[in-house]
Amino acid sequence: MDTPDVVLRPVTAADLWLLERQADDPETGGGFNWSGYRDIVATRRRFDENRLIGPDSGCLIVQLDGASSSNVAGTVHWSRNTYGVPIWACWTIGIQLLPEFRGRGAGTASQRMLAAYLFGTTPVERVEAYTDVENVAEQRALEKAGFTREGEIRASQFREGRWRSLYLYSMVRAEYAGDPRP
Repeated sequence: MDTPDVVLRPVTAADLWLLERQADDPETGGGFNWSGYRDIVATRRRFDENRLIGPDSGCLIVQLDGASSSNVAGTVHWSRNTYGVPIWACWTIGIQLLPEFRGRGAGTASQRMLAAYLFGTTPVERVEAYTDVENVAEQRALEKAGFTREGEIRASQFREGRWRSLYLYSMVRAEYAGDPRP
Protein backbone atom coordinates (compact mmCIF):
# COMPACT_ATOMS: atom_id res chain seq x y z
CA MET A 1 0.00 0.00 0.00
CA ASP A 2 1.34 3.42 -0.93
CA THR A 3 1.46 5.99 1.85
CA PRO A 4 -0.59 9.01 0.84
CA ASP A 5 0.87 12.50 0.85
CA VAL A 6 -0.25 13.80 4.23
CA VAL A 7 -0.25 17.41 5.37
CA LEU A 8 -0.98 18.55 8.90
CA ARG A 9 -2.25 22.12 9.09
CA PRO A 10 -4.12 24.41 11.48
CA VAL A 11 -7.91 24.31 11.55
CA THR A 12 -9.65 27.02 9.51
CA ALA A 13 -13.25 28.22 9.58
CA ALA A 14 -13.86 26.14 6.45
CA ASP A 15 -13.02 22.98 8.48
CA LEU A 16 -15.65 23.49 11.18
CA TRP A 17 -17.97 21.07 9.35
CA LEU A 18 -15.50 18.30 10.20
CA LEU A 19 -15.42 19.15 13.91
CA GLU A 20 -19.21 19.25 13.94
CA ARG A 21 -19.41 15.87 12.20
CA GLN A 22 -16.95 14.41 14.74
CA ALA A 23 -19.05 15.82 17.61
CA ASP A 24 -22.45 14.69 16.30
CA ASP A 25 -22.01 11.52 14.23
CA PRO A 26 -21.22 8.23 16.02
CA GLU A 27 -20.17 6.60 12.73
CA THR A 28 -17.51 9.26 12.19
CA GLY A 29 -15.81 8.35 15.44
CA GLY A 30 -16.01 4.65 14.73
CA GLY A 31 -16.24 1.99 17.38
CA PHE A 32 -13.18 3.13 19.31
CA ASN A 33 -13.52 6.94 19.34
CA TRP A 34 -17.21 7.47 20.04
CA SER A 35 -17.98 8.18 23.69
CA GLY A 36 -21.03 10.42 23.32
CA TYR A 37 -21.98 13.72 21.80
CA ARG A 38 -19.63 16.66 22.34
CA ASP A 39 -20.28 20.35 22.81
CA ILE A 40 -19.61 21.87 19.38
CA VAL A 41 -20.37 25.37 20.69
CA ALA A 42 -17.47 25.09 23.15
CA THR A 43 -15.24 23.84 20.32
CA ARG A 44 -16.23 26.80 18.13
CA ARG A 45 -15.55 29.16 21.03
CA ARG A 46 -12.05 27.67 21.45
CA PHE A 47 -11.55 27.98 17.69
CA ASP A 48 -12.47 31.68 17.87
CA GLU A 49 -10.05 32.16 20.79
CA ASN A 50 -6.97 30.35 19.49
CA ARG A 51 -7.76 28.25 16.39
CA LEU A 52 -7.57 25.18 18.66
CA ILE A 53 -3.83 25.59 19.34
CA GLY A 54 -2.94 26.57 22.89
CA PRO A 55 -0.11 26.06 25.36
CA ASP A 56 -1.60 22.85 26.79
CA SER A 57 -3.41 21.30 23.82
CA GLY A 58 -3.98 21.55 20.12
CA CYS A 59 -5.73 20.18 17.08
CA LEU A 60 -4.61 20.04 13.45
CA ILE A 61 -6.35 18.97 10.25
CA VAL A 62 -5.13 15.85 8.44
CA GLN A 63 -5.29 16.53 4.71
CA LEU A 64 -4.35 14.10 1.95
CA ASP A 65 -2.94 14.60 -1.53
CA GLY A 66 -3.52 18.28 -2.19
CA ALA A 67 -5.41 21.34 -1.06
CA SER A 68 -8.97 20.29 -1.89
CA SER A 69 -11.40 20.32 1.03
CA SER A 70 -12.62 16.93 -0.24
CA ASN A 71 -9.23 15.60 0.90
CA VAL A 72 -9.73 16.60 4.54
CA ALA A 73 -9.35 13.22 6.20
CA GLY A 74 -9.66 13.99 9.90
CA THR A 75 -7.86 15.51 12.87
CA VAL A 76 -4.91 14.89 15.13
CA HIS A 77 -4.77 16.38 18.59
CA TRP A 78 -2.47 16.63 21.58
CA SER A 79 -2.76 17.57 25.22
CA ARG A 80 -0.30 18.08 28.04
CA ASN A 81 -0.02 15.25 30.55
CA THR A 82 2.07 15.51 33.70
CA TYR A 83 3.55 12.90 35.98
CA GLY A 84 3.92 14.72 39.28
CA VAL A 85 5.21 18.25 38.93
CA PRO A 86 4.38 20.44 35.89
CA ILE A 87 7.88 20.29 34.41
CA TRP A 88 7.53 16.50 34.12
CA ALA A 89 5.19 16.92 31.18
CA CYS A 90 4.70 14.95 28.00
CA TRP A 91 2.22 15.15 25.16
CA THR A 92 -0.61 12.67 24.75
CA ILE A 93 -1.73 12.45 21.13
CA GLY A 94 -4.78 11.10 19.34
CA ILE A 95 -6.24 10.83 15.88
CA GLN A 96 -9.71 10.70 14.39
CA LEU A 97 -9.91 9.88 10.69
CA LEU A 98 -13.14 9.88 8.75
CA PRO A 99 -14.29 6.35 7.87
CA GLU A 100 -13.69 6.86 4.15
CA PHE A 101 -9.99 7.61 4.76
CA ARG A 102 -9.10 4.76 7.12
CA GLY A 103 -6.88 1.88 6.05
CA ARG A 104 -4.75 3.92 3.63
CA GLY A 105 -1.70 4.63 5.80
CA ALA A 106 -2.76 8.16 6.71
CA GLY A 107 -2.99 7.33 10.42
CA THR A 108 0.59 6.12 10.57
CA ALA A 109 1.91 9.11 8.63
CA SER A 110 -0.17 11.64 10.59
CA GLN A 111 0.88 10.37 14.01
CA ARG A 112 4.54 10.21 13.00
CA MET A 113 4.31 13.78 11.66
CA LEU A 114 2.57 15.01 14.80
CA ALA A 115 5.30 13.49 16.99
CA ALA A 116 7.91 15.17 14.77
CA TYR A 117 6.10 18.50 15.10
CA LEU A 118 5.90 18.23 18.91
CA PHE A 119 9.55 17.17 19.28
CA GLY A 120 10.58 19.95 16.92
CA THR A 121 8.63 22.76 18.58
CA THR A 122 8.52 21.86 22.29
CA PRO A 123 11.15 20.61 24.77
CA VAL A 124 9.22 17.49 25.87
CA GLU A 125 11.06 14.22 26.16
CA ARG A 126 8.03 11.98 25.58
CA VAL A 127 4.98 11.69 23.30
CA GLU A 128 2.43 9.05 24.20
CA ALA A 129 -0.79 7.60 22.80
CA TYR A 130 -3.47 5.26 24.06
CA THR A 131 -5.64 2.85 22.13
CA ASP A 132 -8.25 0.24 22.96
CA VAL A 133 -6.83 -3.26 23.40
CA GLU A 134 -9.21 -4.39 20.64
CA ASN A 135 -8.16 -1.67 18.16
CA VAL A 136 -5.60 -3.70 16.24
CA ALA A 137 -5.47 -1.26 13.29
CA GLU A 138 -4.45 1.65 15.55
CA GLN A 139 -1.91 -0.54 17.37
CA ARG A 140 -0.30 -1.34 14.02
CA ALA A 141 -0.38 2.32 12.95
CA LEU A 142 1.33 3.45 16.17
CA GLU A 143 4.00 0.76 15.90
CA LYS A 144 4.68 1.62 12.24
CA ALA A 145 4.94 5.28 13.26
CA GLY A 146 7.72 4.37 15.71
CA PHE A 147 5.83 4.15 19.00
CA THR A 148 6.56 1.39 21.53
CA ARG A 149 3.87 -0.42 23.47
CA GLU A 150 4.57 0.03 27.18
CA GLY A 151 1.73 -1.85 28.77
CA GLU A 152 -1.95 -2.16 29.51
CA ILE A 153 -4.01 0.34 31.46
CA ARG A 154 -6.85 -1.75 32.82
CA ALA A 155 -10.47 -0.58 32.93
CA SER A 156 -9.56 3.04 32.10
CA GLN A 157 -12.04 4.11 29.41
CA PHE A 158 -15.84 3.99 29.63
CA ARG A 159 -17.45 3.32 26.26
CA GLU A 160 -20.56 1.47 25.10
CA GLY A 161 -21.77 0.88 28.63
CA ARG A 162 -18.66 -0.71 30.11
CA TRP A 163 -15.10 -0.03 31.22
CA ARG A 164 -12.44 -0.97 28.68
CA SER A 165 -8.72 -1.44 28.85
CA LEU A 166 -6.19 0.49 26.79
CA TYR A 167 -2.65 -0.05 25.60
CA LEU A 168 -0.18 2.74 26.30
CA TYR A 169 2.35 3.59 23.58
CA SER A 170 5.17 6.11 23.67
CA MET A 171 8.04 7.58 21.74
CA VAL A 172 10.88 9.33 23.53
CA ARG A 173 13.08 11.97 21.98
CA ALA A 174 16.09 9.61 21.77
CA GLU A 175 14.04 7.17 19.66
CA TYR A 176 12.81 9.85 17.28
CA ALA A 177 14.89 9.70 14.12
CA GLY A 178 14.04 13.17 12.84
CA ASP A 179 12.22 11.99 9.72
CA PRO A 180 8.49 12.71 9.92
CA ARG A 181 7.58 10.11 7.26
CA PRO A 182 7.03 6.48 8.28
